[in-house]
Order: sequence, then C-alpha cells, then structure tokens
Amino acid sequence: MKRIYLLSALLIFLSTAVFAQDVEDLPRPQTSAPVANDAIQQGNWIVGASVANVGHNFKSETFSLDLTPRAGYFISDNAVVGAQTQLGLSIYSGGESFRYGITPFVRYYFPEGASNTGRFFGEAVVGIAGSSDEDSEGDSVFSRVYGISGGYAYFIARNVALEGMLNLIRSNANVDFGGSSTGLSISLGLQIYLPAGN
Repeated sequence: MKRIYLLSALLIFLSTAVFAQDVEDLPRPQTSAPVANDAIQQGNWIVGASVANVGHNFKSETFSLDLTPRAGYFISDNAVVGAQTQLGLSIYSGGESFRYGITPFVRYYFPEGASNTGRFFGEAVVGIAGSSDEDSEGDSVFSRVYGISGGYAYFIARNVALEGMLNLIRSNANVDFGGSSTGLSISLGLQIYLPAGN
C-alpha cells in the first residue's frame, strides 16, 4: 500500500514539474497597440467598413443589414475627409428593399481623452441616397442624406482599429416610411490606417 501512495505522489510531483510553467514568461496575445498618434497624422489614409442595423424581426419576418465601406485622407493631423458608400438590404415576406447612397464625410479625432491605444472622434456626412422596393412605384428614389456621428477607435494593431459609432442620420430617400426619416443607430467597424507613401 505504501508503494501505491509513493508511486502516486511521485507521478503527481513529476506531472506538476513537467507541465508547470511560469505564466508570466509566456507571450500574451496582442490586444492593443500604442500607436494611435502615429496612425492619425497628415498624409495618411484610412480604409475600412462599418456594419449597422443587423437584425431580424420575428413578428414581421423582416431581416435588415447595412454596410458602409469608406476611404479617407488625413488633410492634417486628426482631420480626415473622404467618402463612403451606403448599402442596405431589408428582406420581408412581401418582397425586399435595397438602400444605396454616397456620402462624403469629415472626421475629427479629439486630442482630449486620448490614450496611446485609442481616440474619440466626431464625424459629419452629407450626400445623396436612394432606396427601392421590389415591384413598387417608388423604385429608385434619390434624395439627400445628412447626419452626425460620434465614436471611439481602439487600435488592436499598429494600423488597425476597431470602431464603435453612434449615428444620427436623416434621409428623405426611405420609401419604407413614405417620406423623410431620422434614425439613431449603432455601428461597428474595422478601419485600416495606411501611412503616407504607401
């Protein structure tokens, strides 16, 4: 019986010694990068996309999704001008609706509240948009769209940031509601910051 206890104790000791490692010596996965100031300098570019309004309404059997690819140029430190394409789709039991538009934007990254890995920003958009219903008299309606957004860019790598935005957008090109609509939405995005000369 003593042999079984000694053998068990020896196996436990050896397995602990073999598998025990100092956790502090292991490399940790990168979850942020201290480069926020480098990424938002004059001459750099920004490209990426945001996703918003992803949802499914079980009562009306409606699915919706909005995608906004964008590109911009830093005209000075912290300030970007660019354009984005608005694409949206709603599918419901009676058909489908497609939303589209192009909206130039201006974005400013605030130095207040900045950290090495993130920045708050504000954005304004003005452009044209349209929407169409399948087999509807209101197909291909074009009108103006404008709005403001606020968000936070969190740098997960040297030139890559995850962004969360709160958007307040007004559009007269929404045939789903038969006229103008103002909406509040949340969007999530991934942006790539390209250094000048690339």
